[in-house]
Amino acid sequence: MAPQLCCNPGMPAAARTLPAADGAVESAAPAFSPLYQQIKGLLTRSLTLGEWKAGEALPSEPELAQRFKVSQGTVRKALDALTAEGLLVRRQGKGTFVATHAEAQVQYRFLRLMPERGLREAMQRRFIDFRRLRASAEVARALELKAGDPVLQVRRLLLSEGRPVVLDDIWLSARLFKGLTAERLQAYRGPMYGLFESEFGVQMIRAEERIRAVAAGADEAALLGIGEGGPLLQVERRAFTYADRPVELRLGLYQTDAHYYRNELS
Repeated sequence: MAPQLCCNPGMPAAARTLPAADGAVESAAPAFSPLYQQIKGLLTRSLTLGEWKAGEALPSEPELAQRFKVSQGTVRKALDALTAEGLLVRRQGKGTFVATHAEAQVQYRFLRLMPERGLREAMQRRFIDFRRLRASAEVARALELKAGDPVLQVRRLLLSEGRPVVLDDIWLSARLFKGLTAERLQAYRGPMYGLFESEFGVQMIRAEERIRAVAAGADEAALLGIGEGGPLLQVERRAFTYADRPVELRLGLYQTDAHYYRNELS
């Protein structure tokens, strides 16, 4: 189913530059950009280029301060901003690490479904189908591909205590996930996003969703074990990697008789 650095005194703003991650000189950000934001941008660039992989430690704050020739406080503020965005994780006494979906505490970062009673439990997966096909116009537009480009489509169920709760249809660019097979998905024991990070170097850093209430069709009802026409929550999600590049389109149908969708607003 297709888815519907502030400048030094006396130095002109335009003349201010920062060293890039590879030692080259990088053009200055606009004059109004705070210094820590420029450091944040350089760190993000290094993440985008794969200098530090998912789960790996970044250099220490003093090392980064020396590298970018700024104060340690400025580096700390940039790291805090990236941590708030979920790109980094700070560990007391250990340092700063690139966030990874493979960690138990964040592997359900994008899944907002919570049980009506008790704490969220680990869900079981059941893969139903895996196909290689040509992208429809809608899928191509969502993934910023050309219509007809090769994509992978995965259909799976998520189960809670053996009961189907989520039916996902997932589309991925075949070029980014070359070599992904149904067998590799079945064999991988961690979260699917963890597989994407470790085997394909694709890290999901943010997502956007559209949500609506729908009635279950016959096929979906049979897979979810409910009556045809029963109420479901449809969650259409696009997941993005660095540079705001969409890499996954997902259409999920959620059962909410024993679960609810939880979000935090600030």
